[in-house]
Order: sequence, then C-alpha cells, then structure tokens
Amino acid sequence: MAELLTRRSLNRATLERQLLLRRTDLAAPAVIEQVAGLQAQDPDPPYIGLWSRITDFRLDDLTKLLNERMVVRATLFRGTQHLVTAEDYLWLRPLLQPMLDRWQKGAFGRFTTGLDLTELAAAARTVLGASTLTRPELGRALVERWPGRDPVALARSVQGLLPVVHPPPDGTWGRRGTTPFTLADQWLGRPPATDPSPRELVQRYLAAFGPATVKDIQAWSGMTRLREVVEALRPELRVFRGEAGEELFDLPEAPRPDPDTTAAVRFLAALDNVVLGHADRTRMMTDSQRRHIIVEAAVTVDGFVRGLWGIKRDKGSAVLTVKLFSPLSANEEEAVTDEGARLLRFAAEDADHYDIRYRPVDTP
Repeated sequence: MAELLTRRSLNRATLERQLLLRRTDLAAPAVIEQVAGLQAQDPDPPYIGLWSRITDFRLDDLTKLLNERMVVRATLFRGTQHLVTAEDYLWLRPLLQPMLDRWQKGAFGRFTTGLDLTELAAAARTVLGASTLTRPELGRALVERWPGRDPVALARSVQGLLPVVHPPPDGTWGRRGTTPFTLADQWLGRPPATDPSPRELVQRYLAAFGPATVKDIQAWSGMTRLREVVEALRPELRVFRGEAGEELFDLPEAPRPDPDTTAAVRFLAALDNVVLGHADRTRMMTDSQRRHIIVEAAVTVDGFVRGLWGIKRDKGSAVLTVKLFSPLSANEEEAVTDEGARLLRFAAEDADHYDIRYRPVDTP
C-alpha cells in the first residue's frame, strides 16, 4: 500500500516548495519560476508574495524585471492574471489555450454570440500591430468593426483569444488605471512555443505544490483531461495516499520535510496561489475558512491559516489589522506582531506612524 501522508505532512511539503517555511536568497526570477507564477489580479499582491519569500526583497526588484521584460503579466491559469517569467510565458500561454477558449466562452460568450472568434482574434491582432492600446481603446476599435457589440466584452475576449501581455506601468506597485494590451510576440521579440508539453505543466506543478491529486492540478491550472497525462507519467512519479485515501502524485526527489519542521509566521499576498492551488485546500486551512480567503489576504501561523490581514492608510499613519479565526498564544502573538511590523515597513515605508490591531474575524 502507498505511504500515507498526513495533512501536516502535505502542509510542510507545499510550504517548502513555495518557499514559505523560511525566506530564500534566490533572485526574484528564480522564485517566480519555483512557485509556478504569482497571482496578479491586482498590482500589489505579487510584491507582497515575493517579500514573504525572499530575504531583503525590495519593490524595485520586481518593477525592474517588468520593465526589462524578464517577467510579464497576462491572463493565464484559471483565466486570471498572473506574473510569470518571459521564458515560462512562451510555453505556458499556448498550452493553456484550450482552457482560455472555455474561459472566453463562459465569461463573454453571450456577448460574442454569432461572431467568428477567429476573425475577432485576427482583427485584434491587426488593430494592435506593434503598438500598445488600453482596453477601452482596443474595445472602441473593435466596435467599429462590429457596431452594437459590447466593447468591454470584445476587448476582454481578446485576453483569451490572443497571446497578449499587459506591459508596465501596469502591474507595478501602487499602479491603478486602465489595462494596456500589447501582442506578446512584439513585447518579447519571440513567438510562443508551437508544441508545448502538458507533461511539463504537471511536473512544474508538482515541483511547486505537490504531492497532489489530479484534481488539484486541474483546479490550479484550469485545464481538464490531465488524468491521462499523469497516468503516462506514473512510472516516473512517486505515489502516496492521503488521509481520505486519495492518490497523491509527486516527483521522486522533491522535498518532503518532517511534519514537525518549524514554519515561520507569514502574511500571504491576497489570493496567493499557496491557498488557491489545490482542489482540496485542507493542507492550508479549514473548509469554513476557505470562503474568507477569496476576499481577504491570509496570515499563517505554524503553517496553517489562522487569520486575515489588511492595511489601511490615513494621512501619515498605516494600520495593520489582523482578524483572527482563533486566539493566539502569547508566543504566537509576539511572532505575528514582529512579522506584521516588518510588513508595515515594507508596504508602507513612507508612513510616519504604524499600528497593529487584533480582532476576531466575525467582529464587524
């Protein structure tokens, strides 16, 4: 019978691979590749995600990578915005196309009924050319071709139909405004891969999030029909079982730390993939906590979600509020306060006054 891995064992394995047990000295591009991309629905969370993983990370470290085109922001896993390295983008984007086709149909299909989507993609490519247009500009240009259609739906559809990226200043710290679009091959000077392998997707996922089930891989990527890919890889993988009897796959040489390994307090980025990257998220949180994580950023203590956090600015002050699912011990509160103070110095370095407040999650 396959070796049993407890919930705590899975927690420690995932945290090790996500570089959240302890901070690393790796450079930001290596970290982004190791964690298989950073969720980037908003501009600030990727910076928090790297700060929580890298020793002495600075805001400019990521902004420079975006400006130098070493990292790109684009619609990828699950049809959501992610930051990935340019090298990863070139094989990931074409591999994810079937999922992005479904995403476009599910999100905007009713607005594009009757349209030839291949024609829409070709028209968008012509409109964009070698230029960069904002989403409203692209939408207005496409409506000239298809009068009466919703310009937002047409422009958003392009994110799924064409390899486009959103160049800086989009995706940089504190930036708000309309989203710019440019063709990926123009921005990167290279076309996407023509024959990417789903085997690599599975292997990269396991390196970042394993051990895991096929459902976990599909939940993270948004892809379907990965069972046959995993089955083809089975001879190259180790197979374990979880506490519910589920089959867990892993790379043979991947780290699986002792479940009693110390895990530092971490203020996770909003929607950090470490809390979204599995169909079964009990390795990180309880089912009752899960609904909160979609709305607010999480705090982990001993590797598991114990609370939520947010920072509010008012003139020269910055207040970090930590909402707890359960009370902390004195030692735990001290560790959370210390890490919270570091977070405030990073995320609100220009503030004159800092404060950290605690309250229960259910308190209004």
